[in-house]
Order: sequence, then structure tokens, then C-alpha cells
Amino acid sequence: MAFERGSRLASIPAILLAVTLWMASTAQSHAQSLIRDPDIEHGLRELAFPILRAAGLNTNRVRVMVVKDGTFNAFVIDYNTIYLNHGLILTVDSPEMLQAVIAHEAAHIANGHLARRAENLRAAQRAAGFGTALALIAAAAGGGEAAAGIAAGTQGAAIRSFLGHTRAEESSADRSAASYLRWAEISPIGMVELHRKFAGQELLSEINQDPYMRSHPTSRERLRAAEEFLYQFGDRAKSNPNADYWFARVKGKLSAFLRSPGWTLRRAKEETAQDIRLMREAAAHHQNRNLSAARAAIDGALAIRPDDPFYHELKGQILLENLRVSEAVTAYAKASELAPTDALIMAGYGRALLADGQTTKALQVLESARARDYRNGRLMQDLGMAYSKVGNNGMASAVTAERFALEGRLLDAGIHARRAIGQLPEGSTGWQRAQDVLIAAEQAEKSKRNRK
Repeated sequence: MAFERGSRLASIPAILLAVTLWMASTAQSHAQSLIRDPDIEHGLRELAFPILRAAGLNTNRVRVMVVKDGTFNAFVIDYNTIYLNHGLILTVDSPEMLQAVIAHEAAHIANGHLARRAENLRAAQRAAGFGTALALIAAAAGGGEAAAGIAAGTQGAAIRSFLGHTRAEESSADRSAASYLRWAEISPIGMVELHRKFAGQELLSEINQDPYMRSHPTSRERLRAAEEFLYQFGDRAKSNPNADYWFARVKGKLSAFLRSPGWTLRRAKEETAQDIRLMREAAAHHQNRNLSAARAAIDGALAIRPDDPFYHELKGQILLENLRVSEAVTAYAKASELAPTDALIMAGYGRALLADGQTTKALQVLESARARDYRNGRLMQDLGMAYSKVGNNGMASAVTAERFALEGRLLDAGIHARRAIGQLPEGSTGWQRAQDVLIAAEQAEKSKRNRK
């Protein structure tokens, strides 16, 4: 498991399209920490698959990723990714509740809300001027109360108009999400329970809330709508052991790395699935720097699921972080053999090969991983190091420029992009990638000067 800082923007082209907005919203979008773990992301794919299919979305394109944020929130900002805060995942009590969240965010993508929200944002900015941009962006990310605070004393009419559109979209997304759950044969009770949980998160009393200054309908309205849907269509869903298993595994892996080892060791005994219990214990012992206990636990999990690539990956991580490099290479190689298209496993394998001095092979593996997942900051750092070790300083600079751009550090990205352009053959793939970054950096600098 890795914690990585990165911009919420999905790609270098996205930066080119949205850099002006990015420069206005540093506090909101800059340097978000993502939790990248192949086991967790696979489990979330298992939970999301029937919902994305019901929504008519490409199940191979839309991904679910975890934000290192303890608050109860989820959001989308592009058509390819659903972001879930780790605090939400650890708070919900059932796979159906988590799937209700995923269904709601999938509805924003399927219903075209992102495109309309961008146009509404531009219209509101034209009406209100640039001074309200931060409030509008906060609202777009689901922070209705934050937007209200930012908007205090500014041109509130434009923000009210924008949030009115946003609030209608949230109601629409709830209705679509309920339909997706029904089509996917997932119990709508999860949605009802979710809105009850949301109701417990509200800090302001209803009498003190301006409903037009919120980005979502009130929890009472959403709960009433969910209960009405359940009453109208009933609950025909059957139990789903696969969803139960992966929900427990996602929560178990997250909590094992985010909470104290002592807490994990006390609570792991409550785990129904023996392999998940052992996995959680392995993570706890690893954090306690007890290699022998961690190794025994993960080997126990592998004895139950010998062909599980994610347990082999965890074993590789434990060994690599304990400087058992050659053994880590073996574990990662097995994981990669079992899951040859998983970019995060490939990235770990490349990292182990790099540490083992197998630089040429590491470079090949890391480039293959990058082709599948360009948003992995740790991978980009390893890739830059690999290029540097083989003497290709131009590509090392190009990769470093991309990494800084994806972290939102466009000034640093521009420096490395210029360096790469000066060293790489004109028109080559690396040269073109560096050009993309340089354009984004120059546009950001121009926007910054225009605001002064």
C-alpha cells in the first residue's frame, strides 16, 4: 500500500484543459493524497462492476480510487474515476451501503452532470467575476457548507444559481442510483441506511441551513426518497457472498494500514474469513517491524488462497520493506504472473527489480506499468530513477516533469520539461510528453500573471 500525493486532475491533457481552474483552486485540488493498493482497488472493482454495467458505463474504463481523507465523502471530477474517501469506506457498515455511494457517483458520470456543471460554473463565473471561483469549486466537489462560508460577503447570487443546479443534479443522481441498484440486484436497503448515516453527519440544524447554499438535498429529503423507492419496488436482492467478501477485505486492508497495529490485532479475530484475518495480522505485524510474525501470517493467508496475486504482492511489499530484496523479487514475480495486467503489481515488481540492481528489466516492467496507469506517482519516481541509472537523462527529466505535473507542481514540472525537450530527439514520444507538460506549465504561469 502506498500513499501518494497527486492532483485530482486525471491526466496531462486534463491539465491543459483545466489549468486556469486549477490555478484558482489550489487549496481544493492540489496535492490530494491517494491510497494506491492493488488489493483494495481490485475489491472496489468487484463491488462497482454490476453498478457500472447497470449504468451503461465502460467497466474497464471507470475506476474507483481511494482518497486519504477521513471525512465521509465521495466525488467525481472526470468521466474515468470515482473517488471515495477512506473515512467513508471505514464508516459504512455493509457492501450495499458502499455500493449505493458508488451508484450515486456513477450516475453523475452517466447523466452528463460533469459537462453541465462545467458550463454552469463558467456561466456563474462570468456573472459573478473571478472572486467567487473558490466557492464554486468547493461546491462542485461536494463541499456545500464550505462554499457557503467562502461565499460570505461576495456576490452570492451567482453561487446560489450554481448550487441550485448542483442540488438538482444530486437529486437526479439519487434517482438514477436507485435504479442502478435495482437493475444490478443490489438491495436498496443499503441506500436507505446510507442516508440515515448521512443524517448523522449533519452539523447544522435544519433551521440554520439555507437549502440553496447546499450542494446536496437535505438528508431528510434524500432519506424520504430512498424509503419511497424501497416501498415502491421492494427488495428482491439475494445475498451476495462475493460482495460480502470483498467489502470485508477492502475494509480490513485499509484499517490494517491506517489504524494502530494493536487495534488491528485485537479486532482481526472478529473476521469471518480466515484469510482476511491473517492478512490483517500480517499488516499489523509488519507495522510492528516483526518480520517473522508478518511472514508467518501472510504465508498462512497464501496457504488458503495460493493463487491470490494480491497476497503475493503484500508478501513482496513486506519483504522489500525489510530489505529482503531477492525474496521480494520472487514474491512480486509470482504476483505479476498471476495478475499480468495489474499496473500496481507491475509497479511493485519493477521497484523490487530496481532495488535488486536489475535496472534494464526494471525499466521494461515500469514502462509497461506506466502505459496502464499514468497516475501512479511512486511508479513515476521509480521510472525516473531507472532512466537515470541507464544514462537516459532526457527521459528521466520527462518522467519527472510528468510526475510533478500530476502532483500539481507545475512550476517544477516546467523546469524539468524544458530540460527534457533540450535532450530528447524532436518529435519522439518522450519529447511530445514533455511538450504537453511545458504547455500546461506556461499556461498556468500566464493565468497567474493575469490575476495579479
